[in-house]
Amino acid sequence: MKKYLLPKEGFFYKANLHCHTTVSDGALTPEEVKEAYAAKGYSIVAYTDHDVFIPHPELTDENFLALNGFEIEANEPKNCGKILRKCCHLCYIPLKKDNITMPFFHREKYLFGNAKNYVDQVKYDESHTDYERSFSPECINDMIRMGRENGFFVTYNHPTWSQEDYSDYMAYKNVNAMEICNYSSYSLGYPEYNERVYDDMLRGGERLYCIGADDNHNRHPEASGLWDSFGAFTMIKAEKLEYEAVTEALVKGHFYASQGPKIHELWFEDGMLHVTCSGAARITMTAGRRKAYVAYSHMGEPVEAASFPVAPEDNYVRITVTDALGYHANTNAYFTDELFEEA
Repeated sequence: MKKYLLPKEGFFYKANLHCHTTVSDGALTPEEVKEAYAAKGYSIVAYTDHDVFIPHPELTDENFLALNGFEIEANEPKNCGKILRKCCHLCYIPLKKDNITMPFFHREKYLFGNAKNYVDQVKYDESHTDYERSFSPECINDMIRMGRENGFFVTYNHPTWSQEDYSDYMAYKNVNAMEICNYSSYSLGYPEYNERVYDDMLRGGERLYCIGADDNHNRHPEASGLWDSFGAFTMIKAEKLEYEAVTEALVKGHFYASQGPKIHELWFEDGMLHVTCSGAARITMTAGRRKAYVAYSHMGEPVEAASFPVAPEDNYVRITVTDALGYHANTNAYFTDELFEEA
């Protein structure tokens, strides 16, 4: 039985799921961000300014969807005595467009950049005490749990820039997705292509997706290498460009992450994983054990399709498409107990 892992029906929409504007520490207004991204073929931007949840429904039209959202951070204290002050950043996108109440809010602390000027616009439960953050697995997992329970899609962001290592991120549980590429950090010189982190978390027992995102702040000229837009994105396959159709696709994993290459189709059939894509230098299949397969371009001809055998003991499998410039497209991981159970 042929099982499409990226749905056969629907449309691909190009999305930036991590964005900053003048509401916090970005240089462009929300309207300017829409204009810039729409001009580059994006259909979706999630507005995830720091520490304040400010929806932008006025930016949505028939060709552009503004997803609501916010980002929070937990930092090691300045007086911790460590050379590397670690932090953890998480983004939250509500699954319902009318869910505009911010959980774990603090009225005075943790307000980044211009966020302090928008506190009066934040909707929160006033019966709750101000939420105190700490850089600890207990607090971070509590914020993940509360986000999920309150109807948000939660992503774990830029572990390299955050100075987090295996001992940190392996303690985080039940995020929906992690950033396999964060372009803003990459543009600043950080090696923020995080394939190994994704595999570590998968092999540690987490079942999570991977996204590509700009995390744009746009503080530098567009012509410079420090311009941090349009370098990593998520291609979402949804029935239509409407808020809850798109968030349903996020929850179901109907998307892939990319720095440029395109994945056209992905399906599982008779124990084989099949992919078609834009012309690539190589296509690899990674598994949840010591096993990998690769298809290369031949005699200068790009490879545009590949098929790989999958075994139940592989735990999970995922595809990476790499083009001639070294840019990647990454599928989510697909677990073999689900593939073979439904095949």
